[in-house]
Amino acid sequence: MKTETLLVVAGKRKSAVAKVRLIEGNGSVTYNRLGQGALPFFHRVALEEPLAIAREVLGNIKFDFVITTAGGGRESQIEAARLAIAKALVTVTKSAELKKAFLSYDRGLLVADTRRKETYKPGDSKARAKRQKSYR
Repeated sequence: MKTETLLVVAGKRKSAVAKVRLIEGNGSVTYNRLGQGALPFFHRVALEEPLAIAREVLGNIKFDFVITTAGGGRESQIEAARLAIAKALVTVTKSAELKKAFLSYDRGLLVADTRRKETYKPGDSKARAKRQKSYR
């Protein structure tokens, strides 16, 4: 049985990138070739949030989500996957009501957090404040 990919959406958080493939199905989530049940509790909850909101607004979801992540740390990868799931649902359903529900729940579901670590400054060991200089 060959499944056809409907849509591929990427989400980013810090240096982590998550790609979500939507396939016709019954709403199951596969994260890095693992079932959702194999993930730690809070990671499961984070991935379930956009799906729960979508079920509340749209009813039953007829897509399976295949998520692959790379780069960054575990938490950033989960946040990137959460963003990608929400973006994919809004893109494929074209529902303004769903988009409004995501934004009112948590803006971070649809809008990527673009903050990055500030670079170190020349002649110093930290990004911002210079060390104080004592003349006495």
